This record gives sequence, structure tokens and C-alpha cells, in this order.
Amino acid sequence: MSVGNVFDRYASGYDALRRKLIPCYDDFYGAVLDCLDFSREQPLRVLDLGAGTGLLSEMVAAAYPAARITLVDLAGNMLDQARIRLGVCGDRFVYDCSDYAKTLPDGPFDVIMSALSIHHLDAADKCRLFGRCYERLDIGGLFVNADQARGETPAIDRRCRERWVREVRRLGVSEDELAQAFERMKEDRMSTLSFQTEALQEAGFSEVNCWYRNDSFVVYSGIR
Repeated sequence: MSVGNVFDRYASGYDALRRKLIPCYDDFYGAVLDCLDFSREQPLRVLDLGAGTGLLSEMVAAAYPAARITLVDLAGNMLDQARIRLGVCGDRFVYDCSDYAKTLPDGPFDVIMSALSIHHLDAADKCRLFGRCYERLDIGGLFVNADQARGETPAIDRRCRERWVREVRRLGVSEDELAQAFERMKEDRMSTLSFQTEALQEAGFSEVNCWYRNDSFVVYSGIR
């Protein structure tokens, strides 16, 4: 089953579980907004990769009222949920049901962002994507990714997974919900944080930095 099909199956109930499945939810998404060091009035051109139900796009749109955002996702049902979420915001959004691992919308963009999506790509596809993102950004543009990273060693990775399971159970995730999460995680192709930041630098990005980490949850960025 493709990544798009997996997330199509869970689209309608996806948002309801976010806060329980991401124990560091507020800090995690807040770190993305902290990376966007622009004037509030700036008419940012933003590309959201693996935009899903539009959660991150909604946050950025609220922080930057003049921003225009293109949401790309493989799962049409997820983008349908995004249209419902963002419909009250008028024509500031473009919805693109396509595979960003193969091609990106024409730029240039001021910001290319992603949340909990790029970890579905294998290492080679991540590297190719980072290169395409660099090409689509305007000079001085920002790439920022809020995602999950594999631990630097198997022992660290195992410990992070154990801590995550314990915490989401404490937050009230049922065993059925946890089983569904593990089903979705079969599509994961997580890479270490060090691999991803090095790949960004090799793609040409400067000022590459990890701004937030909580076990497997990371937020990192680079500047063209």
C-alpha cells in the first residue's frame, strides 16, 4: 500500500489524535514558527510539502496574513480535510495532489516547509528532494522541516521509541489507536538527524541548524 493510500484511510480522524501522538505538540510546531524570521506583513510565498490536513499551513497563515501557501500531498482525502480547515481564509491557498518526491511546483518560494512527512522518503530521495528545494527557493529563502529522525545508534533509537510509547499511553492513546499509528509507521524510512543536516549542506544550504529536539521529534532548517 502506498503512503498516500495509507493516509487516505485515516484522513477524517487524523487531527483528533495529533496532540496525543505528539507529546511535545506545542513546542514542536512552535519551533517551526520561530524559524520564520520575517515581517508579519510580508507576502510570503510558501510551499508546504506533505501538507496533509493543513495544520501547519493554518498556523503559518495566521502568523503571516499576507502569505500565499501551496499545499502538496499525495493523499487526496487529506487535502479535502485541508480545504475544510482553510476554506474560511479565501483564495490564499493552492491545493496540489501530487508526489513531491518526484516533482515540485514552480517557484520561487520564500519558504519551503514540511511537518511529519519527509521521513517517508528513503535516504536517496531525501537528498534529491533537498536539492530540488534549494532550486525552488528564492535567494535567502528558508527550508524548515519538523519531522521525526532515527536515533544515531540502534540503542538510542530503541530508547526513543520506548519513551514515546510510554508517553502517548499516559496521554490517553488507546491500544487500537496505537496499533493504527504503528500501521502508518510501516511506511517510515527515517534517517538520522546528522544525515539530514549534512545532506542539506551538500545540497547547498547554509546556516543549517537543529532548533528543536525531543527524542525522535526534530525541527531543523537551512537558508539558500
